[in-house]
Amino acid sequence: MLEHKSDGYVIAIIGATGLVGRNMMDALLDHQIPIKTLRVFASPKSVGKTVLHMGREIIMESLDDASFEGIDVALFAAGSSVSLRYANAFVQAGALVIDNSSAYRKDLKIPLIVPEVNPEDLTLSGIIANPNCSTIQSVLPIKALDQVFGVRMVSYVTYQSVSGSGQKGIDAMHHQEGISVYKHDINRSVIPEIDLFLEDGYTKEEHKMIDETRRLLNIKDLPVSATCVRVPIERGHAVQMTVSLKTPFELSRVKDVLAAMPGIVLIDDPENRLYPVTEETIGTDLVHVGRIRRDLADPMRLMLFVVADNIRKGAAGNAVQILKLAIERTTI
Repeated sequence: MLEHKSDGYVIAIIGATGLVGRNMMDALLDHQIPIKTLRVFASPKSVGKTVLHMGREIIMESLDDASFEGIDVALFAAGSSVSLRYANAFVQAGALVIDNSSAYRKDLKIPLIVPEVNPEDLTLSGIIANPNCSTIQSVLPIKALDQVFGVRMVSYVTYQSVSGSGQKGIDAMHHQEGISVYKHDINRSVIPEIDLFLEDGYTKEEHKMIDETRRLLNIKDLPVSATCVRVPIERGHAVQMTVSLKTPFELSRVKDVLAAMPGIVLIDDPENRLYPVTEETIGTDLVHVGRIRRDLADPMRLMLFVVADNIRKGAAGNAVQILKLAIERTTI
């Protein structure tokens, strides 16, 4: 159970040398999380090396050799297998675990949280799951729209950067070795395949978006479809969304609703070529929304373009925002 600590928290990052783990350290600073001690855990090849945080060198520890006693919060950024093996050990030692992997996202007993969307589902003990990167940025505008107009249906087409595959995706693109990671050359193609294909023709990534959207919005029967595409840029995901609303709408009112949603920045001035682009979100936890227009095929459908940094808001930043919300709850 996370308790209020006036002198700061003992925080552990598991997978600290990875892309998400490194960004978690930045996000802790950006969100001014009060830290008493930071402990960092990594793979055996990195144990004994150091990372720099707030001007101090911190030595990498081994999960197998370390004691987890006294850790208040463990931020996991090391993949599902590591989370499944060690997360409960941290919980048993008294830590709140926030897991960035997909290991616990389908477990209905474990909260799945985007702080701007479903803060009421947060708990202060056990494991909290961080949703899929593309889902996180998508549910902010849908939540805002649903609160005012009601949402009847959602359709996604994503444009997901190679960093969604981790460092190996970035390396594949820059070293012209895309085929070894993606089966097709990512430097010359957009690839309509992310994660494994399932029997219904959808991929696991697409099902993550479908299932997690329903759960985060608490609309179990919401019709959702998705096509997830890998594109040859290093960082930042974009989602083209078509949303069917329950009540008639004016575009000016839609824009006001979206602009008022915490975490969203409205950028919608196409005459001056102002719209969401990935590079403007890098290093932030903000979701940029624009290209807002009525679907010409159906006056009750809205089309919009949504962009965010998949490593920050889509992973490290959302996890730290969950922690920030949990800490705020300890003072209530």
